[in-house]
Amino acid sequence: MTSFSLLDSAAAHWYEIPTLCQYFERLNQGEFNAAADLFAPEGQLQPPFEEPIMGAEAIAAYLSQEASNMQLEPLQGELTRLENGVQAEIKGKVRSPLFKVNVGWIFVLNHQAKIEHVRIRLLASIQELLELRR
Repeated sequence: MTSFSLLDSAAAHWYEIPTLCQYFERLNQGEFNAAADLFAPEGQLQPPFEEPIMGAEAIAAYLSQEASNMQLEPLQGELTRLENGVQAEIKGKVRSPLFKVNVGWIFVLNHQAKIEHVRIRLLASIQELLELRR
């Protein structure tokens, strides 16, 4: 497998960055350890309303507990070049047997295309959030 460097990449769209595609594919396939391997050693996953989770082992454990039976559907996004990597803001939907909600993911990837941080935001109205509790 050849390594992918964001410093050498001319990627103009989020879906042209293998790490981002693999993140969504692996989560949708329930491959939580493989998804966690996409993070840098000090990488963080920040779920909505929670403190960041750091490190591949903790991220994999969290995902296996919280993301089972979820399907992530990224729909659109923007890339912003950073000095040592890229930021990708992606909007889409998350579906589970119990709910469907609009979500935003903000990724920061280092120049080696490893995830330094991903923040997950619910893009829902108060009414939609209240309906999730039912």
